[in-house]
Formats: sequence, C-alpha cells, structure tokens
Amino acid sequence: MILINLLPHRELARKKRKESFQVSMLAAALFGGAICGAIYMVYQYRLDQQEQRNGLLTSEIKALDAKIADVAKIDAEIAALKARQKAVEDLQSDRNLPVHLLNELVLQLPDGVYVESLKQQEQTVQIQGIAQSNERVSELLNSLATKTPWLSKPELVEVVGTTTQVNAKERKRVSGFNLRFRLVRSSEIEQANASPEQKK
Repeated sequence: MILINLLPHRELARKKRKESFQVSMLAAALFGGAICGAIYMVYQYRLDQQEQRNGLLTSEIKALDAKIADVAKIDAEIAALKARQKAVEDLQSDRNLPVHLLNELVLQLPDGVYVESLKQQEQTVQIQGIAQSNERVSELLNSLATKTPWLSKPELVEVVGTTTQVNAKERKRVSGFNLRFRLVRSSEIEQANASPEQKK
C-alpha cells in the first residue's frame, strides 16, 4: 500500500529553518556583543592604566620642574657670589696699583722727559708731558713696552713741537707728548709668570 503525506511538510521545514536561523542569528549577535564588550573592557582597562601612568608622570615632571627651578636659582646665586668674590679680589689686588704706577713711571722716565698730568680710568692711564726731543719720547715708549711688567701696550696719541721758558731770557724748543698705556693687575702678572702646569 502506498502512503501519501498530505500535510504541508515544506512549510514546516521552512518554519524550522527560519526558527533555527533566528536562533543562530540571536546567538551570533549575543556572541558578537560579548566579544565587543570584552574588547571594550580590555581597552578601557588599558586606558585607565595609561591615564594613571600619565598622572604619575605629570606629578613627577612637576616635582622635577620645581627641583630644576631650585637648581637654577642656586646656580644664579653661585654666579652672583663668584662675581662678588672676583670683585673683592680685584679690589684687593688693585689697591697697590697706584704705588706700582708711580714707582714704574719714576723708573722708566728717561732723562729729559717731564710729566705734566696723569689720568687713570680703570686700567688705562693717560699722561701728558714734555720731552727735550722726539727721541726721548720714543725711548719712553720703548721703556714702557719692554722694561716693566706693570705697564703694557703704550700708545702714542700725539707729539707736538712747542717751546718752553727756560729762564727769564731764554726759551727752548721741546716736544709736547700725549700717550696712554695699560696698567697690569698683579693677578695678571702672577698668571703670566705661572708655569704651564700651574695654568692647567
């Protein structure tokens, strides 16, 4: 005998496939949501960790900036103290310079040369005077340049011919001169006299 199924089996199969598809879609959506949630949680955790590290670094940077400012302030104070110390040392070493200046001028002035005025500004000295001849002025320049460590870099500003009254009846022709030179500090002399090993 032949059996014929008259029930709508195709619709039932389609309905079962549709239901299984919907179940699989729902499961896939739930699985995808779970994966997205897990990824979000992982990234959020990493972000929180990085923000904590950034906060720690920011606080450390602020602390270091404060220390750097303190160090810069201390460096400025040290530089100011060194400048003051150098000024005091220069004043101490310069207090004998006028004595050396006058002593060396007496020693280096050749016969026939007379100083009329002397001006000092810091380490530069300017003198004006008269000499019996231009040769005496040259001799003075040579003495200032080579024969004393206390006076250096003599420079002749001008020489003019003039006359001077020798006595009531006689006038004599002389050379008026104006020159300047540098007065050397004792610390510079000590440094120049120091051996190469001491300079290092």
